[in-house]
Order: sequence, then structure tokens, then C-alpha cells
Amino acid sequence: MAFEKLMAGPVADTVARLQARIEARFPGRGLCDVAGELATLVDQVATNAAVHQSRIRTARIVSRVLVAAIVAGTALALGLAIHSAIGDSGPDGLDWLPLIETTVNDLVFAAIAVFFLLTFPERLQRGDILEMLHRLRSLAHIIDMHQLTKDPERLRASFVPTAMSTSNDLDRDQMERYLDYCSELLSLVGKTAALCAEESRDAIVLDTVSTIETLTTGMSRKIWQKITVLSRE
Repeated sequence: MAFEKLMAGPVADTVARLQARIEARFPGRGLCDVAGELATLVDQVATNAAVHQSRIRTARIVSRVLVAAIVAGTALALGLAIHSAIGDSGPDGLDWLPLIETTVNDLVFAAIAVFFLLTFPERLQRGDILEMLHRLRSLAHIIDMHQLTKDPERLRASFVPTAMSTSNDLDRDQMERYLDYCSELLSLVGKTAALCAEESRDAIVLDTVSTIETLTTGMSRKIWQKITVLSRE
């Protein structure tokens, strides 16, 4: 069971260790603050998961009770309508017209109510999860901004800076390590996004998680292209 579900504890521990590694090698850098923000988001996901599960469990019980009541009420109403149409002297052809209309209306409204109640627990959970996923998407772009100016070309002896060039205080090894940390952070952003949807089956939530994972994978690929260039220097 431990290998069938992504757990918040190991993800939080990995983020904490990465934050400590960044602080040890690059003290005072903004990247360490980004790692701290990610650690905070992981803790919030873990805390909210228990609350969400309790709310969803209660909402599912209530919705199923109401669905059962609607189905029973609709069946009773249809039974009474059929009995009224047939009457004691047998059915009259004209009596079936209002019966058919009543049956169609009852079934349509009952189906709409049942659909609303069955999907209510997921929609109740969706809003909070999408808000967290939006924060994770923003954090991924912040991480990408941190690596954006770490250009291996600037370390070449032939590189000639201009007046508008940004300063670079990292050597080759430091830049490679910095880029590697950015890649690890992006990977953990994707893991945290997956953690948000661990208990959800909502299609919108799952699609948003997939989008974030694709986003972080693409950003990480760009970083590893830079690391590959550095290794050839």
C-alpha cells in the first residue's frame, strides 16, 4: 500500500532537505526562499487533505441519502400517476397523454437532481484544489525566472558583456549546481501538484495537474540543456 499512493510526508522531507542544501551552498539566495515557499505549500496540502476528506465523506453520505429519497419519491409519484390514469374502469386512451408528460418531466428533473447530488462532493473539493494548483503553477514560473539568467555562454572566455548584461557571480560548478537545484524544485512542484489530486477524481483537477506536470517537465528540460552545455565546457 505504501507504494500505491503518493504520501505528503516523504515529499515534505525531500523539499526540506533540498532547502537545506540550497541554503548551505547558496546562503541568502532567493532560490532558498522559493524552496521555503514550496515547503509551506506541501504542508498546506497535507493539512487540507484531512479536512477535505472529512468534508467529502460527509457530503457523499448526504448526497446519497438525498439521491435515494429522490429516486423513491419519483417512483412513488409515477406509481400514483399510473394508478390515477388507469382508474377503476380501466385506462382511457386520452388519459395516457398527461401520464406520459408527467413521467417525462419527473424523470428529467429527477435525473438532473441525481446528477447534481452525485457530483456535488467533487465540486465542493474542486475550488480549494484549483486555488492550490494555481499557486504551484505560479511558483514553477518563479523558479524558471531564477534560472533564466544563468546562461552557460557567459562563462566562455570569448564572451563580451554589454552595458545591459546582468552580472554573474557563479563559476561553472556553482552554475551547474544552481541549475540542478532549479530542476529538482520543478520536479517537486510537479509532485506537490500530483499530491493535491491524490484523493480527487475530478476531471478538471486531474487535467490541471497534468498541465502543471507537463509545464515543469518542459522547464526542467530547458535547464538540463544548459547543464549539458556546461559539462562540455
